[in-house]
Amino acid sequence: MSTQNFNLPDVGEGLTEAEIVAWKVAPGDTVAINDVICEIETAKSLVELPSPHAGVVGELLAAEGATVEVGSPIITFVTDAHDDAGPGKIATAEAPAPEEGGGSVLVGYGTGGGATSRRKRPAERPVRSSVGVIAKPPIRKLARDLGVDLTTVTPTGADGEVTRDDVVTHASQASVFRNIETPEWGAVREETVPAPQSTPAGLARGVTAAPASAPVPDDRTESIPVKGVRKATSSAMVQSAYSAPHVTVWKEIDASRTMELVKRLKASPDYADIRVSPLLIMARAVIWAARRTPMVNAAWIETEGGAEISVRHYVNLGIAAATPRGLLVPNIKDAQDLSMKDLARALNRLTLTAREGKTSPADQQGGTITITNIGVFGMDAGTPIINPGEAGIVAMGTISQKPWVVDGEVRPRWVTTVAGSFDHRVIDGDGMSRFIADVASVLEEPALLVE
Repeated sequence: MSTQNFNLPDVGEGLTEAEIVAWKVAPGDTVAINDVICEIETAKSLVELPSPHAGVVGELLAAEGATVEVGSPIITFVTDAHDDAGPGKIATAEAPAPEEGGGSVLVGYGTGGGATSRRKRPAERPVRSSVGVIAKPPIRKLARDLGVDLTTVTPTGADGEVTRDDVVTHASQASVFRNIETPEWGAVREETVPAPQSTPAGLARGVTAAPASAPVPDDRTESIPVKGVRKATSSAMVQSAYSAPHVTVWKEIDASRTMELVKRLKASPDYADIRVSPLLIMARAVIWAARRTPMVNAAWIETEGGAEISVRHYVNLGIAAATPRGLLVPNIKDAQDLSMKDLARALNRLTLTAREGKTSPADQQGGTITITNIGVFGMDAGTPIINPGEAGIVAMGTISQKPWVVDGEVRPRWVTTVAGSFDHRVIDGDGMSRFIADVASVLEEPALLVE
């Protein structure tokens, strides 16, 4: 028998630290290779960390909530000497490669599928709670993360089982009405979210400002550490806001024919297993319009000799997603090559994976242009900040019935606002205006997509 330390590995993101979110094992537990030992959160993703050893858990060397540097020991294992991979090495099971669209897998590890030594988990079977709801444990976790009471969800699965779509749909509907009732004032009067002490703002504007003093702790304030996704998001947004000169344009449009198309697609047998929303038509419109105005899909690149503009002749379409962990922007690779149905499936996978906190680092890299659907929060329009490395972001507002003049008569129509922020170093006013006008034209008349 021997004792082995397991150090926090580099998960292939180029990051230097991660937070221990939750331990899945305790001292004395027997584990097999590839059993999940803990969840870690980096600035980009939530990752399940598999065991590199088969043996008994000795000691947990990092507490839940602790931020640990890559290479630091986090757990010890007691293993048979002849089974050891040796200090600093990683033992791997001979397992098949992960299926496309699967969860994050760390570099150098095997996967949990096929004939491996990973233990079967009885809890992965559907279970019935005391209130009679049938749902698998991952669905229950998703419901907890989204704040959904499973007893209020209408199940659509076999034998009355609640599915992922059931939970996500319920959460989306509930979010629209979450502010209908005004809560009473709580006991806490003020909440403080600490921000980084220095930002490029002062440098960019030529202003020197003294950092704000930290609040004196008392029972009326709460301090929330800035880390993980929030830390990465704040850094990226400050970088974008103070490096790229933002210009925003918008247009109010009649989207009634888009709503009619969405209704027809939902009723089509070809889309029976696919969730369809106006975001699908919006995505197709952005892809179509970007081909007509390529500069919105470009990027400003700093070089040793100055700068250059990189124009991408492909679209890795980013979709800003509000998740329990914060804002993520995964993207659909080569979206220009996808059919309407394949794009709908890709949007479904992207949304569900993001909301479950399982978006991989690769899915968040290499985006070329982004859509943010602020309409799901009841917002009409906004001035979004460009995702770093891109030149444009499009915001889709809520679609609601409003009076609209049609052929000289006022009629009720489905109306929305499309707004876009752009890097004025890359694209001029005429280009960004043509692009937004093209997106609006497609939402007004989706038949333009048939070319």
